Amino acid sequence: MNLSEIGYRRVVVKLGTSVLTSGSKQLDKAHMVELARQMATLMKAGVEVVLCTSGAIAAGREHLGYPELPDTVANKQLLAAVGQSQLILAWSQLFSIYGLHVGQMLLTRADLHDRERYLNARDSLNALLAHGIIPIINENDAVATNEIKVGDNDNLSARAALLCDADLLILLTDQQGLFDADPRSNPDAKLIKQVVNIDDSLRMLAGGAVSGLGTGGMATKLQAADIARRAGVEVVIASGHHPQVIQKSVCKAPVGTHFTALENPLESRKQWILAGQATKGKLVLDQGAVLAVTQKGRSLLSKGIIEVQGEFERGATLQLIDRDGKEYARGMSRYSAKDLIKIAGKHSDNIESLLGYDYGDAIVHRNDMVVL
Repeated sequence: MNLSEIGYRRVVVKLGTSVLTSGSKQLDKAHMVELARQMATLMKAGVEVVLCTSGAIAAGREHLGYPELPDTVANKQLLAAVGQSQLILAWSQLFSIYGLHVGQMLLTRADLHDRERYLNARDSLNALLAHGIIPIINENDAVATNEIKVGDNDNLSARAALLCDADLLILLTDQQGLFDADPRSNPDAKLIKQVVNIDDSLRMLAGGAVSGLGTGGMATKLQAADIARRAGVEVVIASGHHPQVIQKSVCKAPVGTHFTALENPLESRKQWILAGQATKGKLVLDQGAVLAVTQKGRSLLSKGIIEVQGEFERGATLQLIDRDGKEYARGMSRYSAKDLIKIAGKHSDNIESLLGYDYGDAIVHRNDMVVL
């Protein structure tokens, strides 16, 4: 590979279960070694690689001889616990062919939600990369509950891209990319080669998973692309079985669907708010507040809040929506839900008299807000 052709210095590669199994019930080691070869070629060309891999549950089923187990959370965690060790062993053996070491990082949303743990995870990633070791990331399914799960490795890989300040996120799947219609039912569907803006019409094109083996579909890939590009990370969605797909993506050859990054990426704290925080509630804003937040660069004040939804404490991340439920921004509240119910719609000057204390005029300060 010609180093002068490479446009990136740090790349996150996400591999879905359908790519790792090639649509079968077991890991396709022959294809995995080809993917490892492509990533090893990048490493030796000076590009740092982070691998976000699915497949633990599939590997667990294979290792245990495809047991017939009730579809419970405990049994999925059992399969993940058994399969994760098999999955990391397979990757370790495959990368060792090319003289490379790997390091395992198992994450949950809780690791990304807490600012200190988020920064610790970032430091671990950077330390591995600094020593030429390929970080291999997966969700910690053996212990994760619904409350702390990211839920799919598409979104986890986007968060990993933010964690390590990557330039490019490659989402490899069993589809060639994003189409203007469903290619499974419409033979005239055309591949969308370039995406500059992600809007509602584009989201409607994204369908669910069809392989039955993974948890992510095109909709989650679009969510992941949106998170990454807001932080200045370019994204490619492509087929994991396209020849030389990783190298072509990194050399900016035409493959799959390419999402351009936003020109003014979010600063570190706002990246964390977008990537790590699970929203705890919603604030319904009047039209004036929506305009102030989205167009005028203002903080959210109590007077512009129509309704408070959910139960949450001070510091929780909230969705800021209009009367129709459309989300315009996301940010950290300086007041609890109990407090906000008392001061919603009231002038900021009245906060102290209504509550007996105040944490400032802003309910969600501009510095703690991501406008969507």
